[in-house]
Amino acid sequence: MTEIVPGGVASDSAANLLVVPVFADLTWGPGAEPAAEQLGPWLTGYLEAREFTGAVGQFVVVPGGDLPFGAVMFVGLGDEADAESLRRAAGAVGRMSAPYPSAATTLHLVDVEGAIGAVTLGYLLGSYQFDAYRSEPKPRANERLELLEADEGARAEIQDAAAIARGVTLARDLVNQPAVDKSPVVLADRARSLSDNIAVEILDEVESAERGYGGLLAVGAGATNPPRMVIMRYEPNGAEPFVAFVGKGIVFDSGGLSLKPATAMEDMKSDMAGAAAVFGAMQAIAELELPIRVLGVAPLSENMPGGAAQRPGDVFTAYNGKTVEVLNTDAEGRLVLADGLGIAAETGPDLIVDIATLTGAAKVALGTAVGAIFGNDDEAIAAVEAAAKFAGESMWTMPLERSYRPLIDSTVADLKNTGDRWGGAIIAALFLSEFVDGRPWVHLDIAGPGRAEKTEHYVSKGGTGFTVRTLVELAREMAKKG
Repeated sequence: MTEIVPGGVASDSAANLLVVPVFADLTWGPGAEPAAEQLGPWLTGYLEAREFTGAVGQFVVVPGGDLPFGAVMFVGLGDEADAESLRRAAGAVGRMSAPYPSAATTLHLVDVEGAIGAVTLGYLLGSYQFDAYRSEPKPRANERLELLEADEGARAEIQDAAAIARGVTLARDLVNQPAVDKSPVVLADRARSLSDNIAVEILDEVESAERGYGGLLAVGAGATNPPRMVIMRYEPNGAEPFVAFVGKGIVFDSGGLSLKPATAMEDMKSDMAGAAAVFGAMQAIAELELPIRVLGVAPLSENMPGGAAQRPGDVFTAYNGKTVEVLNTDAEGRLVLADGLGIAAETGPDLIVDIATLTGAAKVALGTAVGAIFGNDDEAIAAVEAAAKFAGESMWTMPLERSYRPLIDSTVADLKNTGDRWGGAIIAALFLSEFVDGRPWVHLDIAGPGRAEKTEHYVSKGGTGFTVRTLVELAREMAKKG
Protein backbone atom coordinates (compact mmCIF):
# COMPACT_ATOMS: atom_id res chain seq x y z
CA MET A 1 0.00 0.00 0.00
CA THR A 2 1.26 3.47 -0.91
CA GLU A 3 2.87 5.41 1.95
CA ILE A 4 1.14 8.74 2.64
CA VAL A 5 3.03 11.33 4.69
CA PRO A 6 2.79 15.01 5.66
CA GLY A 7 5.02 17.12 3.42
CA GLY A 8 6.58 20.55 3.31
CA VAL A 9 6.31 23.26 0.67
CA ALA A 10 6.20 22.38 -3.00
CA SER A 11 9.61 23.92 -3.76
CA ASP A 12 11.28 21.47 -1.36
CA SER A 13 9.53 18.35 -2.62
CA ALA A 14 11.38 15.63 -4.50
CA ALA A 15 8.20 14.05 -5.83
CA ASN A 16 7.84 13.15 -9.50
CA LEU A 17 4.24 14.40 -9.86
CA LEU A 18 2.45 17.44 -8.45
CA VAL A 19 -1.34 17.26 -8.16
CA VAL A 20 -3.34 20.48 -7.67
CA PRO A 21 -7.10 21.23 -7.60
CA VAL A 22 -8.99 23.52 -9.95
CA PHE A 23 -12.58 24.71 -9.48
CA ALA A 24 -15.17 25.52 -12.15
CA ASP A 25 -14.43 28.24 -14.71
CA LEU A 26 -10.71 27.62 -14.30
CA THR A 27 -10.61 28.95 -10.76
CA TRP A 28 -7.36 27.90 -9.14
CA GLY A 29 -7.55 25.87 -5.95
CA PRO A 30 -4.85 25.67 -3.25
CA GLY A 31 -1.40 25.38 -4.80
CA ALA A 32 -2.64 25.61 -8.38
CA GLU A 33 -2.02 29.32 -9.00
CA PRO A 34 1.71 29.36 -8.14
CA ALA A 35 2.19 26.20 -10.17
CA ALA A 36 0.39 27.78 -13.15
CA GLU A 37 2.46 30.96 -12.89
CA GLN A 38 5.73 29.04 -12.93
CA LEU A 39 4.61 26.91 -15.86
CA GLY A 40 4.06 30.05 -17.92
CA PRO A 41 1.38 31.84 -19.99
CA TRP A 42 1.07 28.96 -22.48
CA LEU A 43 -0.84 26.92 -19.89
CA THR A 44 -4.15 28.75 -20.13
CA GLY A 45 -4.37 28.31 -23.89
CA TYR A 46 -3.38 24.67 -23.56
CA LEU A 47 -6.10 23.98 -20.98
CA GLU A 48 -8.68 25.76 -23.14
CA ALA A 49 -7.64 23.69 -26.15
CA ARG A 50 -8.17 20.57 -24.05
CA GLU A 51 -11.57 21.96 -22.94
CA PHE A 52 -10.44 21.78 -19.34
CA THR A 53 -12.60 24.10 -17.24
CA GLY A 54 -12.22 22.58 -13.78
CA ALA A 55 -15.44 20.61 -14.03
CA VAL A 56 -15.85 17.53 -11.84
CA GLY A 57 -14.01 14.55 -13.28
CA GLN A 58 -11.65 16.51 -15.54
CA PHE A 59 -7.90 15.81 -15.41
CA VAL A 60 -4.99 17.22 -17.40
CA VAL A 61 -1.31 16.33 -17.03
CA VAL A 62 1.39 18.67 -18.34
CA PRO A 63 5.23 18.64 -18.17
CA GLY A 64 6.65 20.20 -15.02
CA GLY A 65 8.80 22.78 -16.80
CA ASP A 66 10.79 24.84 -14.28
CA LEU A 67 8.94 23.30 -11.35
CA PRO A 68 10.78 20.65 -9.29
CA PHE A 69 8.37 18.00 -10.63
CA GLY A 70 8.46 15.93 -13.77
CA ALA A 71 4.74 16.53 -14.37
CA VAL A 72 1.80 18.48 -12.98
CA MET A 73 -1.76 17.15 -12.84
CA PHE A 74 -4.68 19.59 -12.69
CA VAL A 75 -7.79 18.06 -11.12
CA GLY A 76 -11.28 19.46 -11.67
CA LEU A 77 -13.53 19.76 -8.59
CA GLY A 78 -16.46 21.70 -10.06
CA ASP A 79 -18.28 24.55 -8.32
CA GLU A 80 -17.45 23.42 -4.79
CA ALA A 81 -16.08 20.37 -3.07
CA ASP A 82 -17.17 18.17 -0.19
CA ALA A 83 -15.56 15.16 1.45
CA GLU A 84 -16.96 12.70 -1.07
CA SER A 85 -15.92 14.71 -4.11
CA LEU A 86 -12.41 14.92 -2.64
CA ARG A 87 -12.41 11.14 -2.08
CA ARG A 88 -13.44 10.58 -5.66
CA ALA A 89 -10.92 13.02 -7.10
CA ALA A 90 -8.14 11.51 -4.98
CA GLY A 91 -9.25 8.04 -6.04
CA ALA A 92 -8.85 8.87 -9.70
CA VAL A 93 -5.48 10.48 -8.94
CA GLY A 94 -4.40 7.34 -7.08
CA ARG A 95 -5.11 5.25 -10.15
CA MET A 96 -3.51 7.67 -12.64
CA SER A 97 -0.40 8.22 -10.54
CA ALA A 98 0.66 4.57 -10.93
CA PRO A 99 3.61 5.36 -13.30
CA TYR A 100 5.12 7.99 -10.96
CA PRO A 101 7.30 6.65 -8.10
CA SER A 102 6.21 9.52 -5.86
CA ALA A 103 3.56 12.22 -5.92
CA ALA A 104 2.75 15.37 -3.97
CA THR A 105 -0.60 17.12 -3.69
CA THR A 106 -2.49 20.07 -2.27
CA LEU A 107 -5.94 18.49 -2.67
CA HIS A 108 -6.20 18.16 1.12
CA LEU A 109 -5.85 21.94 1.50
CA VAL A 110 -9.29 22.51 -0.01
CA ASP A 111 -11.50 23.98 2.72
CA VAL A 112 -13.52 20.87 3.55
CA GLU A 113 -13.87 19.28 6.98
CA GLY A 114 -11.99 15.98 7.06
CA ALA A 115 -10.11 16.74 3.84
CA ILE A 116 -6.93 14.94 4.92
CA GLY A 117 -8.77 11.73 5.69
CA ALA A 118 -10.86 11.97 2.53
CA VAL A 119 -7.83 12.44 0.27
CA THR A 120 -5.87 9.70 2.02
CA LEU A 121 -8.71 7.18 1.83
CA GLY A 122 -9.63 8.05 -1.75
CA TYR A 123 -6.04 7.84 -2.96
CA LEU A 124 -5.41 4.46 -1.31
CA LEU A 125 -8.67 2.95 -2.58
CA GLY A 126 -8.05 4.32 -6.07
CA SER A 127 -4.61 2.72 -6.03
CA TYR A 128 -6.10 -0.73 -5.46
CA GLN A 129 -5.11 -3.55 -7.82
CA PHE A 130 -6.05 -7.22 -7.67
CA ASP A 131 -3.48 -9.10 -9.71
CA ALA A 132 -2.83 -12.20 -7.60
CA TYR A 133 -3.88 -14.44 -10.48
CA ARG A 134 -2.09 -12.67 -13.34
CA SER A 135 0.99 -14.38 -14.75
CA GLU A 136 2.48 -10.93 -15.42
CA PRO A 137 1.07 -8.45 -12.88
CA LYS A 138 0.92 -4.87 -14.10
CA PRO A 139 3.61 -3.02 -12.12
CA ARG A 140 2.69 0.00 -10.01
CA ALA A 141 5.64 2.35 -9.57
CA ASN A 142 3.94 4.74 -7.13
CA GLU A 143 5.04 4.18 -3.55
CA ARG A 144 4.61 7.53 -1.85
CA LEU A 145 2.25 10.51 -1.63
CA GLU A 146 3.17 13.75 0.16
CA LEU A 147 0.41 15.98 1.51
CA LEU A 148 2.11 19.34 1.01
CA GLU A 149 2.02 21.90 3.83
CA ALA A 150 0.41 19.39 6.21
CA ASP A 151 1.80 19.53 9.74
CA GLU A 152 2.73 16.56 11.88
CA GLY A 153 -0.75 16.61 13.40
CA ALA A 154 -2.00 15.23 10.09
CA ARG A 155 -0.36 11.87 10.78
CA ALA A 156 -3.18 10.72 13.04
CA GLU A 157 -5.80 11.46 10.36
CA ILE A 158 -3.66 9.73 7.73
CA GLN A 159 -3.22 6.64 9.90
CA ASP A 160 -6.94 6.52 10.69
CA ALA A 161 -7.89 6.65 7.02
CA ALA A 162 -5.19 4.13 6.10
CA ALA A 163 -6.59 1.64 8.64
CA ILE A 164 -10.02 1.94 7.04
CA ALA A 165 -8.47 1.56 3.59
CA ARG A 166 -6.81 -1.66 4.72
CA GLY A 167 -10.18 -2.96 5.91
CA VAL A 168 -11.81 -2.12 2.58
CA THR A 169 -8.89 -3.67 0.70
CA LEU A 170 -9.23 -6.89 2.70
CA ALA A 171 -12.92 -7.09 1.83
CA ARG A 172 -12.21 -6.41 -1.85
CA ASP A 173 -9.51 -9.08 -1.98
CA LEU A 174 -11.79 -11.67 -0.41
CA VAL A 175 -14.62 -10.93 -2.84
CA ASN A 176 -12.31 -10.95 -5.86
CA GLN A 177 -10.68 -14.24 -4.95
CA PRO A 178 -12.03 -17.19 -6.98
CA ALA A 179 -14.41 -19.49 -5.10
CA VAL A 180 -12.10 -22.47 -5.64
CA ASP A 181 -9.57 -20.81 -3.33
CA LYS A 182 -11.92 -19.58 -0.60
CA SER A 183 -13.94 -22.55 0.56
CA PRO A 184 -15.74 -22.04 3.87
CA VAL A 185 -12.88 -23.78 5.66
CA VAL A 186 -10.23 -21.55 4.04
CA LEU A 187 -12.21 -18.34 4.48
CA ALA A 188 -12.96 -19.16 8.11
CA ASP A 189 -9.26 -19.61 8.76
CA ARG A 190 -8.61 -16.11 7.39
CA ALA A 191 -10.53 -14.73 10.36
CA ARG A 192 -7.74 -15.85 12.67
CA SER A 193 -5.31 -13.41 11.04
CA LEU A 194 -7.44 -10.26 11.32
CA SER A 195 -6.03 -8.99 14.63
CA ASP A 196 -4.56 -10.27 17.86
CA ASN A 197 -7.32 -8.26 19.58
CA ILE A 198 -10.08 -10.34 17.99
CA ALA A 199 -11.05 -13.68 19.54
CA VAL A 200 -12.20 -16.12 16.87
CA GLU A 201 -14.41 -19.19 17.26
CA ILE A 202 -14.89 -21.47 14.23
CA LEU A 203 -17.58 -24.14 14.33
CA ASP A 204 -17.45 -27.06 11.89
CA GLU A 205 -20.45 -28.98 10.55
CA VAL A 206 -20.57 -31.35 13.53
CA GLU A 207 -20.47 -28.54 16.10
CA SER A 208 -22.97 -26.54 14.01
CA ALA A 209 -25.37 -29.48 14.15
CA GLU A 210 -24.91 -29.77 17.90
CA ARG A 211 -25.74 -26.09 18.37
CA GLY A 212 -28.70 -26.17 16.00
CA TYR A 213 -27.54 -24.05 13.07
CA GLY A 214 -30.19 -25.55 10.81
CA GLY A 215 -30.10 -22.87 8.12
CA LEU A 216 -26.35 -23.08 7.63
CA LEU A 217 -26.44 -26.87 7.41
CA ALA A 218 -29.42 -26.91 5.04
CA VAL A 219 -27.71 -24.59 2.57
CA GLY A 220 -24.39 -26.42 2.77
CA ALA A 221 -25.86 -29.92 2.46
CA GLY A 222 -25.22 -30.25 -1.27
CA ALA A 223 -21.63 -29.03 -1.22
CA THR A 224 -18.46 -31.10 -1.06
CA ASN A 225 -16.82 -28.36 0.98
CA PRO A 226 -18.49 -28.27 4.42
CA PRO A 227 -19.89 -25.06 5.95
CA ARG A 228 -18.40 -23.10 8.81
CA MET A 229 -19.84 -20.67 11.35
CA VAL A 230 -17.35 -17.96 12.29
CA ILE A 231 -17.90 -15.95 15.47
CA MET A 232 -15.52 -13.06 16.16
CA ARG A 233 -15.35 -10.98 19.31
CA TYR A 234 -13.58 -7.67 19.80
CA GLU A 235 -13.91 -6.74 23.47
CA PRO A 236 -11.59 -3.95 24.66
CA ASN A 237 -11.35 -3.44 28.41
CA GLY A 238 -13.99 -1.10 29.81
CA ALA A 239 -16.02 -0.79 26.63
CA GLU A 240 -19.78 -0.68 27.21
CA PRO A 241 -21.46 -0.01 23.83
CA PHE A 242 -22.07 -3.25 21.98
CA VAL A 243 -22.82 -3.78 18.28
CA ALA A 244 -23.17 -7.01 16.32
CA PHE A 245 -22.41 -7.38 12.61
CA VAL A 246 -23.70 -10.41 10.70
CA GLY A 247 -22.50 -10.97 7.13
CA LYS A 248 -23.85 -13.35 4.52
CA GLY A 249 -21.02 -15.67 3.48
CA ILE A 250 -22.12 -17.74 0.48
CA VAL A 251 -18.71 -18.33 -1.08
CA PHE A 252 -20.33 -19.57 -4.27
CA ASP A 253 -24.02 -19.62 -5.17
CA SER A 254 -25.14 -21.98 -7.93
CA GLY A 255 -28.73 -21.63 -6.76
CA GLY A 256 -28.72 -25.19 -5.42
CA LEU A 257 -31.39 -27.43 -6.96
CA SER A 258 -33.22 -24.24 -7.98
CA LEU A 259 -30.29 -23.81 -10.34
CA LYS A 260 -29.33 -20.40 -11.67
CA PRO A 261 -28.79 -19.84 -15.43
CA ALA A 262 -25.12 -20.17 -16.38
CA THR A 263 -24.57 -16.45 -16.94
CA ALA A 264 -26.08 -15.63 -13.54
CA MET A 265 -23.39 -17.75 -11.86
CA GLU A 266 -20.43 -15.89 -13.35
CA ASP A 267 -20.16 -13.39 -10.50
CA MET A 268 -21.40 -15.63 -7.70
CA LYS A 269 -17.99 -15.80 -6.07
CA SER A 270 -19.02 -12.37 -4.76
CA ASP A 271 -22.04 -13.67 -2.84
CA MET A 272 -19.97 -13.52 0.34
CA ALA A 273 -19.48 -9.74 0.14
CA GLY A 274 -21.43 -9.30 3.37
CA ALA A 275 -19.10 -11.60 5.30
CA ALA A 276 -16.10 -9.90 3.64
CA ALA A 277 -17.39 -6.53 4.85
CA VAL A 278 -17.64 -7.87 8.40
CA PHE A 279 -14.06 -9.17 8.19
CA GLY A 280 -12.82 -5.80 6.89
CA ALA A 281 -14.76 -3.75 9.44
CA MET A 282 -13.65 -5.94 12.36
CA GLN A 283 -10.01 -5.60 11.29
CA ALA A 284 -10.24 -1.81 10.96
CA ILE A 285 -12.10 -1.34 14.25
CA ALA A 286 -9.51 -3.43 16.09
CA GLU A 287 -6.63 -1.54 14.44
CA LEU A 288 -8.22 1.79 15.38
CA GLU A 289 -8.75 0.47 18.93
CA LEU A 290 -12.27 1.88 19.10
CA PRO A 291 -13.77 1.59 22.62
CA ILE A 292 -16.76 -0.56 21.69
CA ARG A 293 -17.57 -4.25 21.92
CA VAL A 294 -18.14 -5.80 18.52
CA LEU A 295 -19.50 -9.24 17.69
CA GLY A 296 -18.90 -10.37 14.12
CA VAL A 297 -20.79 -13.39 12.80
CA ALA A 298 -20.08 -14.90 9.39
CA PRO A 299 -22.05 -18.01 8.35
CA LEU A 300 -19.98 -19.48 5.49
CA SER A 301 -21.30 -22.00 2.99
CA GLU A 302 -21.43 -23.01 -0.65
CA ASN A 303 -24.86 -23.43 -2.24
CA MET A 304 -24.44 -26.40 -4.56
CA PRO A 305 -26.79 -28.94 -6.25
CA GLY A 306 -25.17 -32.14 -4.94
CA GLY A 307 -26.98 -35.36 -4.24
CA ALA A 308 -27.51 -34.43 -0.60
CA ALA A 309 -28.74 -30.90 -1.37
CA GLN A 310 -31.89 -29.58 0.25
CA ARG A 311 -34.96 -29.87 -1.96
CA PRO A 312 -37.80 -27.44 -2.57
CA GLY A 313 -40.39 -28.32 0.04
CA ASP A 314 -37.86 -29.37 2.69
CA VAL A 315 -38.19 -27.94 6.21
CA PHE A 316 -35.40 -27.09 8.63
CA THR A 317 -35.26 -25.68 12.15
CA ALA A 318 -33.28 -22.46 12.58
CA TYR A 319 -31.11 -21.69 15.58
CA ASN A 320 -33.87 -19.74 17.34
CA GLY A 321 -36.26 -22.72 17.05
CA LYS A 322 -38.45 -21.47 14.19
CA THR A 323 -39.14 -23.88 11.35
CA VAL A 324 -38.70 -22.82 7.72
CA GLU A 325 -40.11 -24.38 4.57
CA VAL A 326 -37.68 -23.90 1.68
CA LEU A 327 -39.54 -23.38 -1.58
CA ASN A 328 -36.65 -21.92 -3.57
CA THR A 329 -33.12 -23.07 -2.75
CA ASP A 330 -31.75 -19.99 -4.52
CA ALA A 331 -33.16 -17.83 -1.70
CA GLU A 332 -30.43 -19.24 0.52
CA GLY A 333 -28.70 -16.18 1.96
CA ARG A 334 -31.58 -15.47 4.30
CA LEU A 335 -31.34 -19.05 5.60
CA VAL A 336 -27.76 -18.77 6.80
CA LEU A 337 -28.44 -15.26 8.09
CA ALA A 338 -31.32 -16.65 10.17
CA ASP A 339 -28.79 -18.59 12.24
CA GLY A 340 -26.29 -15.73 12.32
CA LEU A 341 -28.93 -13.28 13.51
CA GLY A 342 -30.06 -15.73 16.15
CA ILE A 343 -26.52 -15.97 17.48
CA ALA A 344 -26.23 -12.18 17.56
CA ALA A 345 -29.62 -11.64 19.20
CA GLU A 346 -28.96 -13.93 22.14
CA THR A 347 -25.85 -11.92 23.12
CA GLY A 348 -27.98 -8.80 23.75
CA PRO A 349 -26.24 -6.13 21.63
CA ASP A 350 -27.40 -2.53 21.49
CA LEU A 351 -27.76 -2.92 17.73
CA ILE A 352 -27.57 -5.72 15.16
CA VAL A 353 -26.60 -4.92 11.57
CA ASP A 354 -26.63 -7.58 8.88
CA ILE A 355 -25.00 -7.12 5.50
CA ALA A 356 -25.86 -9.24 2.47
CA THR A 357 -25.90 -9.39 -1.30
CA LEU A 358 -29.41 -10.66 -0.78
CA THR A 359 -31.92 -9.83 -3.51
CA GLY A 360 -32.00 -8.90 -7.15
CA ALA A 361 -35.09 -6.88 -6.22
CA ALA A 362 -32.95 -4.40 -4.29
CA LYS A 363 -30.75 -3.99 -7.35
CA VAL A 364 -33.79 -3.44 -9.57
CA ALA A 365 -35.14 -0.81 -7.18
CA LEU A 366 -31.95 1.12 -6.46
CA GLY A 367 -29.49 0.24 -9.22
CA THR A 368 -25.88 -0.79 -8.84
CA ALA A 369 -24.56 2.08 -6.72
CA VAL A 370 -27.06 2.33 -3.86
CA GLY A 371 -27.60 -0.07 -0.97
CA ALA A 372 -30.98 -0.69 0.64
CA ILE A 373 -31.60 -0.09 4.34
CA PHE A 374 -34.36 -1.89 6.23
CA GLY A 375 -34.89 -1.98 9.97
CA ASN A 376 -37.22 -2.35 12.91
CA ASP A 377 -36.08 0.71 14.90
CA ASP A 378 -36.14 4.32 13.69
CA GLU A 379 -33.22 5.40 15.88
CA ALA A 380 -31.09 2.51 14.66
CA ILE A 381 -31.95 3.26 11.03
CA ALA A 382 -31.08 6.94 11.53
CA ALA A 383 -27.70 5.98 13.04
CA VAL A 384 -26.84 3.81 10.04
CA GLU A 385 -28.06 6.47 7.61
CA ALA A 386 -25.81 9.07 9.28
CA ALA A 387 -22.81 6.75 9.28
CA ALA A 388 -23.30 5.92 5.59
CA LYS A 389 -23.63 9.59 4.67
CA PHE A 390 -20.46 10.49 6.56
CA ALA A 391 -18.58 7.57 5.01
CA GLY A 392 -19.70 8.47 1.49
CA GLU A 393 -21.54 5.20 0.83
CA SER A 394 -24.91 5.70 -0.89
CA MET A 395 -27.86 3.99 0.80
CA TRP A 396 -31.59 4.50 0.80
CA THR A 397 -34.09 3.48 3.46
CA MET A 398 -36.85 1.15 2.29
CA PRO A 399 -40.11 0.27 4.05
CA LEU A 400 -40.39 -2.85 6.19
CA GLU A 401 -44.02 -3.20 5.11
CA ARG A 402 -45.69 -5.30 7.79
CA SER A 403 -48.82 -5.89 5.73
CA TYR A 404 -46.68 -8.15 3.51
CA ARG A 405 -45.78 -10.43 6.43
CA PRO A 406 -48.53 -13.02 5.66
CA LEU A 407 -46.82 -13.63 2.30
CA ILE A 408 -44.19 -15.74 4.08
CA ASP A 409 -46.65 -17.85 6.07
CA SER A 410 -46.18 -21.55 5.33
CA THR A 411 -48.88 -24.22 5.35
CA VAL A 412 -46.49 -26.75 6.94
CA ALA A 413 -43.95 -24.69 8.95
CA ASP A 414 -43.64 -21.41 10.82
CA LEU A 415 -42.32 -19.61 7.73
CA LYS A 416 -41.48 -20.13 4.09
CA ASN A 417 -38.41 -18.58 2.51
CA THR A 418 -40.08 -16.83 -0.43
CA GLY A 419 -43.20 -14.80 -1.07
CA ASP A 420 -44.97 -13.57 -4.18
CA ARG A 421 -43.29 -12.16 -7.26
CA TRP A 422 -43.29 -8.53 -6.17
CA GLY A 423 -41.48 -6.75 -3.33
CA GLY A 424 -38.74 -9.33 -3.05
CA ALA A 425 -36.33 -7.16 -1.05
CA ILE A 426 -39.06 -6.33 1.48
CA ILE A 427 -40.08 -9.98 1.75
CA ALA A 428 -36.47 -10.98 2.45
CA ALA A 429 -36.13 -8.29 5.12
CA LEU A 430 -39.40 -9.38 6.77
CA PHE A 431 -38.07 -12.94 6.85
CA LEU A 432 -34.87 -11.81 8.57
CA SER A 433 -36.80 -9.76 11.11
CA GLU A 434 -38.19 -13.03 12.49
CA PHE A 435 -34.77 -13.94 13.89
CA VAL A 436 -33.64 -10.84 15.82
CA ASP A 437 -35.75 -11.42 18.93
CA GLY A 438 -36.98 -7.82 18.97
CA ARG A 439 -33.48 -6.33 19.27
CA PRO A 440 -32.79 -3.05 17.40
CA TRP A 441 -31.82 -4.27 13.96
CA VAL A 442 -30.84 -2.90 10.55
CA HIS A 443 -30.54 -4.96 7.36
CA LEU A 444 -28.31 -3.75 4.50
CA ASP A 445 -29.05 -5.32 1.13
CA ILE A 446 -25.97 -4.61 -1.00
CA ALA A 447 -26.78 -6.72 -4.06
CA GLY A 448 -26.01 -3.73 -6.30
CA PRO A 449 -23.02 -1.93 -4.79
CA GLY A 450 -21.28 -5.00 -3.37
CA ARG A 451 -19.65 -5.53 -6.76
CA ALA A 452 -18.80 -2.94 -9.44
CA GLU A 453 -19.08 -3.60 -13.16
CA LYS A 454 -16.66 -0.81 -14.08
CA THR A 455 -13.79 1.19 -12.61
CA GLU A 456 -14.45 4.81 -11.64
CA HIS A 457 -12.92 7.24 -9.12
CA TYR A 458 -11.91 5.14 -6.07
CA VAL A 459 -13.99 2.10 -7.04
CA SER A 460 -12.33 -0.70 -9.00
CA LYS A 461 -14.19 -3.22 -11.11
CA GLY A 462 -15.02 -6.24 -8.97
CA GLY A 463 -15.41 -6.33 -5.19
CA THR A 464 -15.96 -2.89 -3.69
CA GLY A 465 -15.73 -3.48 0.07
CA PHE A 466 -19.05 -1.62 0.31
CA THR A 467 -20.28 -0.96 3.89
CA VAL A 468 -16.87 -1.40 5.56
CA ARG A 469 -16.57 2.37 5.89
CA THR A 470 -20.15 2.68 7.15
CA LEU A 471 -19.72 -0.05 9.75
CA VAL A 472 -16.51 1.53 11.07
CA GLU A 473 -18.12 4.96 11.30
CA LEU A 474 -21.19 3.48 13.01
CA ALA A 475 -18.96 1.78 15.59
CA ARG A 476 -17.03 5.02 16.11
CA GLU A 477 -20.19 7.03 16.76
CA MET A 478 -21.66 4.40 19.06
CA ALA A 479 -18.39 4.37 21.02
CA LYS A 480 -18.54 8.16 21.44
CA LYS A 481 -22.03 8.01 22.90
CA GLY A 482 -20.89 5.34 25.34
